[in-house]
Formats: sequence, C-alpha cells, structure tokens
Amino acid sequence: MSDSLSDLLGGRRGALDATAPPLAFAAAWLLTAAIGWSTAAALAAAAAVAVIRLVRGEKATAVLGSMTAVAVGAAVALHTGRAEDFFLIQLLSNTASALLWAASIAVRWPLLGVVVGLLLGQRFRWRRDPALLRAYSRASWVWVLQYALRTTAFTTLWWLGSVTALAITRVALSWPLVALVIAVSAAVLRKSLPTNHPGLRHPQLPTPAEPQPKTA
Repeated sequence: MSDSLSDLLGGRRGALDATAPPLAFAAAWLLTAAIGWSTAAALAAAAAVAVIRLVRGEKATAVLGSMTAVAVGAAVALHTGRAEDFFLIQLLSNTASALLWAASIAVRWPLLGVVVGLLLGQRFRWRRDPALLRAYSRASWVWVLQYALRTTAFTTLWWLGSVTALAITRVALSWPLVALVIAVSAAVLRKSLPTNHPGLRHPQLPTPAEPQPKTA
C-alpha cells in the first residue's frame, strides 16, 4: 500500500522544488551576504526546476505554484531586509496545514481521505465506508505531526536567524520526511482496516436495510 500511496501523492516529483531554491539561496547568502543576490539565485534555481518539469510534461499549474511560492519568499525577504524571512512562507504554510489537517479530522473529513479519494476518482464515497473513514482519520494524524514538526523547527531557526540551518532543515524536512510520513501513514491505514477489507480502491458501501415484513 505504501508504494501506491506514494504514487498517488506525488512521490519524489516535488523533491527538486523543495530543495533547489533554498539551497541556492543559502549558498548565495554564504558567498555574498546580500539578500538581492540570494533571492536572485533562488529564483534562478526555481526557474531551472520549472523548465525541467515542463520538459517532462508536468502540469503548468503545479510548476506555477512552485515558482509563486519561491517568488513570494524572495519578495518578503527583500521587503524586510532579513534573509531568514525567505523561509517565513514555509513557516506559516506549515502552521496553517497542521491546523487544517487537525480540523479536518475533528469534523470527520480527514484530508488524507479527501485527497486520495479524489485522486482515485471516488469523490467522497469513502466516507460511507466506516472502516475507511476511521483509517483515514488515524492516518491523517501522521500528517498533522509532520506539519507540527516542521513548524517547530522552522520557528526556532527563524527566531535565531540562522539562514544556513533553515536551508538545511528545509531540505531534510522535505522529501526524506515526506517519504517517511507516506510509509507510516500507509502502515496506519493498513493496520486500521479489517483484514477482509478490499482496500483503498474499493470502499465498502453499506447495504440498504431490508424492508421489514408488515404486521397485521
């Protein structure tokens, strides 16, 4: 199940997006200590990644989203004059994600189920399967913990103003952490489902109640 879940959620396709721009920013900062050059390096790296992804035939909307995130981070750093603020967008987005995923579990619409269900073309039929709903809720907590870990790490290093450490942490908490989260959440899904359940692709919908015989 972990392999299929990894494929559904994007696999390693986002690794370059998450690592190249911050590494370029940190490298330029170490060499020049100039925010202008550092943001230019990050934008150049993001543009190179975008070209690679477009050549591979990936969707332009996904490429544009990645470029926009880097551009916003660069704009914030240039506006404040603080190099560490290049990573502020990551801090805020992970905080928001942790809260959103936790809220989705509380209202019984776990986001892992929403995402996987849409990718599988099931829409929301999985919610009518009590076993799948419970499994997706439990597995979604793994993603909440991921975002909480990132928020804690980014907040601490941002407060300390450590640009190099922020870049290294951004890389360490990108694909390596996502790979771990996918594997753990897949294991939680598998363990949470009954042994006779057909799996994520086959929600077991409740059968209609049989009509009761009329009594005289």
